[in-house]
Amino acid sequence: MTDHPARAVPRPALVGIFGGLFAGYLGLTAVIPVLPAFLRDRHAAGDLVVGLVVTVTAGTALLVRPVAGALADRYGHRTVMLAGALVAALGGLLYFLPLAVPALVAVRLLLGAGEAALFTAGAVWTVALAPHHRRGQLIGLYGVSMWGGISAGTFLGATLQQVSFTAVWALAAAAPLLAAALIALVPVPHGEPGTAAPREPGTAAPQEPGTAAQREPGTTAQRKSGGGGGLLLRPALLPGTALALGAAGYAGLAAFVVLHLDARGIGSGVLVLSCFSAVYAGTRLVIGHLPDKLGPRRVAAWSAAGEAVGLTIVALAPNLPVAVAGGVVTGVGFSLLHPSLALMVMNRAEPTRQGAAIGAYTSFWDLGLAVWGPVTGLVAATLDYPAVFGVGAACAVAAAAMAAWIGRPAGGHGGTGRPGKPGSERTEARAA
Repeated sequence: MTDHPARAVPRPALVGIFGGLFAGYLGLTAVIPVLPAFLRDRHAAGDLVVGLVVTVTAGTALLVRPVAGALADRYGHRTVMLAGALVAALGGLLYFLPLAVPALVAVRLLLGAGEAALFTAGAVWTVALAPHHRRGQLIGLYGVSMWGGISAGTFLGATLQQVSFTAVWALAAAAPLLAAALIALVPVPHGEPGTAAPREPGTAAPQEPGTAAQREPGTTAQRKSGGGGGLLLRPALLPGTALALGAAGYAGLAAFVVLHLDARGIGSGVLVLSCFSAVYAGTRLVIGHLPDKLGPRRVAAWSAAGEAVGLTIVALAPNLPVAVAGGVVTGVGFSLLHPSLALMVMNRAEPTRQGAAIGAYTSFWDLGLAVWGPVTGLVAATLDYPAVFGVGAACAVAAAAMAAWIGRPAGGHGGTGRPGKPGSERTEARAA
């Protein structure tokens, strides 16, 4: 028996959301390869100032993601995602002003808030529009759109730097404006997420028959049990911790694989990174449906284990082919870790708090990079480069164990808001 016929994938809407995310990140990251030279040329800045200006966006992103998710739950996904794109465009325009370093830091903080709103609201919107059996796959493809925008933005920014800094600032402002236009054109039929008017505190949102409004007694307690705020939102806490652990391997690979292979006399570490990136995107395109088909918990555990194996191969690689193979294995494993864990968060969160939950979950990525960047540097300085990958592999094993240990969603509804739905129970059984 089924509650509703299976929904088709809303392709026009997803094209606008994915395109908006791509264009937004293109503008946000176009300045990344340019800012160091700009700061040294115009402000005689040292390494500490350069590092602060470039990375300070992560601080506001970490804090704003849970807030942006909660606002998307309350005011609509399109509203918050559109606001994020417009804030990013405003930040791009502010680069044209003759700003001192403190003002540039303020602009970068503003851009971090815009990036958090853009990504988080779009992620929850994607899940809300996706058919239940395609949610994990579409979360993965959403991430591919982000990484595609990052890749294109850094390339175009470095290219336009040869013209002028002004050309880079123009791209940083124009691309988010294009993103805003694409997001604004996404059709949102009545009754879909993002169309409901803001609710007064304490009032309930209208629900379709068979949804969360018709829960069994005790559901109020479940909602309270998922309380907390920010990173401590309970449905996001354990999957987010697993994501932060998985980030250790990525941080080590990105920062030290080139130096590691150079120290071994192998060289060509950039090739390993390129293969990792290509496989990361390709895996989501080819087998991104596995979290939906096999269950997110199982796929998350195996993905983290695969990341650990790949990092171990890189650490011990005696030659370039073996190092490339390690990068490929790492890319395959790491690729499906995020969407699998994100799907677990959605399955565990109350329908009315899924935006806050996914915002809190993605903040763990920022937190992981903030922690593991310095830690891997300390490991490399005090031990050696293979130890960096050993630490990453150990953290990936811990992430695998945590993903396998995380329990089933409370009430067995799988985050669908339909208690006792047989299909949801079967999905969680596969994930066990």
